[in-house]
Amino acid sequence: MYQEEVDIMGGGSGATATGPGLGPLLVSLQLTDSAFPSGFYTLSHSLEGFAQAGAVDSDSLPRLLESMVLHGVGPADATALALAHRACRAGDQEAVAAVDEHLFATKLGREMRQAATRTGRQLLDLASEVFGRAEIGDYFARVVRREAPGTQAVAAGVIYAATGVPVRQAVASDLFAFCASFAGAALRLRLTDHRKAQALLHGAAPVIEKAVEAALRRELPDVGATLFASDIMSGRHERAEARLFAS
Repeated sequence: MYQEEVDIMGGGSGATATGPGLGPLLVSLQLTDSAFPSGFYTLSHSLEGFAQAGAVDSDSLPRLLESMVLHGVGPADATALALAHRACRAGDQEAVAAVDEHLFATKLGREMRQAATRTGRQLLDLASEVFGRAEIGDYFARVVRREAPGTQAVAAGVIYAATGVPVRQAVASDLFAFCASFAGAALRLRLTDHRKAQALLHGAAPVIEKAVEAALRRELPDVGATLFASDIMSGRHERAEARLFAS
């Protein structure tokens, strides 16, 4: 059992006699803030494809989000993030790159692959400047040299590990960021309103918790999504005459 999995607040580094240090929590809040320029705002995560096909409405949004988390992002990106986090903590960048390549290979559509690597590269570039940790800069250099694809989930795993964010908190934070991005896309696509979007996020909490626990138990061969409808909608979205989002 990893110590960082035990203490969600990351007590240890920066802890005081009055309680655990807040540094890791504050890093998580910064990285999941919509103002952090990770590029998530350009993505609908195939939701625009569902909307264009008339396959989703305000009533079915929660079910679609649940399916995406439990059968898409959870088994693929969240699991890869956990594995990359552990490899980074162990100082094994070769293992991090292996997770990166495996996750990239599981993304069937060109649009999804490009979205993952574009946001991942941007995340590493900015985080290496903001946090100034050698692990982040070293992995970003590897991505620049094209020795690793630099998917968003693996980039996030490296950044969270380098900044001392516990792995369980890191996975939960990234899944929440995905859900918030999904809700934001639904707003821009006029599939919901601001009040219902917040209810959507709150309702996703048990789903996120379930996905986190599953992701922490998986190994590298388990990484991969089984949400084929999303792949189909993404493929259609690539060829759409008009697109609001990059994915």
